[in-house]
Amino acid sequence: MTKDLAVRFRVDFGSGCSIGIGKIELLEGISRSGSLSEAARQMRMSYRRAWLLLADLNASFDQSVAQASTGGRGGGGVVLTPFGELLIACYRKMEAGLEPLAKACFEDLSRRVNAAPAKTRGAKRTVPVASIRRPANRGPANRRKASARRR
Repeated sequence: MTKDLAVRFRVDFGSGCSIGIGKIELLEGISRSGSLSEAARQMRMSYRRAWLLLADLNASFDQSVAQASTGGRGGGGVVLTPFGELLIACYRKMEAGLEPLAKACFEDLSRRVNAAPAKTRGAKRTVPVASIRRPANRGPANRRKASARRR
């Protein structure tokens, strides 16, 4: 069914800067909550990871996408700059243009999909036992055991 078709993309600005759905959703979470830690919690992401993504975004452009205020009496927080809002708007505009194109291009193919729907992010996947490889333990005690078995 084409209604289940979703487009996920990333925009690369040269080799050192990229914008994808994760960073955009983080910025949107900051915009809603005014807090980096709350945005990270909503995304089930560690605060450190969220902080690193935001720092990367701020360093990647000549303007900051967000500005933080330190805690204190009123508490700290993070607010998006007009540039950060523009970044979200441009990404979402491109996404809105790509979805109809993808649906038109893949309409016939999407009818042929017979796989179960993708699981949600973070869900554990079952791995067939045959595909699990156990690393060879190369410790000295195991070498003695292996050589004894060969004799």
